Amino acid sequence: MRAPTSPYSVLVRDLIHRPGEHRESSIDLTVPEKLGEGVVHVNPGTPLHIDLRLESLHDGILATAELDTQAAGQCVRCLDDLTLDVQVEFQELFAYSVDEAFDYTVQDDHVDLEPVVRDAVVLSLPFQPVCRPDCPGLDPETGERLKDGSVPDEVIDPRWAALESFRTASDDSDTIRAQEEKR
Repeated sequence: MRAPTSPYSVLVRDLIHRPGEHRESSIDLTVPEKLGEGVVHVNPGTPLHIDLRLESLHDGILATAELDTQAAGQCVRCLDDLTLDVQVEFQELFAYSVDEAFDYTVQDDHVDLEPVVRDAVVLSLPFQPVCRPDCPGLDPETGERLKDGSVPDEVIDPRWAALESFRTASDDSDTIRAQEEKR
């Protein structure tokens, strides 16, 4: 029997084929590889805390966990660096035999939480993170960060500039109608 090398691997020898038995534990580890590939991700070396409950069932080991870590990235509006607290819960069955397994199995008296943790963390990360909900972003002309509460000037695409005269003419006719109605 080989010793598992993954820091996510948990020994479950005391629970195997003992339905009704359970064990709770806390795992603190350092993330060995980057989790996520998007604008925001969990960097290697980031602390990860897992509160884990393992339960023996007839067909496998049920792992229920809550995990906490921090993700780093950039705001998609203003490009400032940001950190996000990541708190995720998951529940997964590690089957005793490959025939009963949907995704994961107990191997060499261990369950490897790494793929489950990776999936849970990556799926919880925002696709377009912002530093705060009302982030004004960058000025489209200058690329400078906008001040709070400011709105960038409307820039008209030159291809649509000819249509601007219709809008101006329409605004003028509305003003004339309003003046005539007052009389």
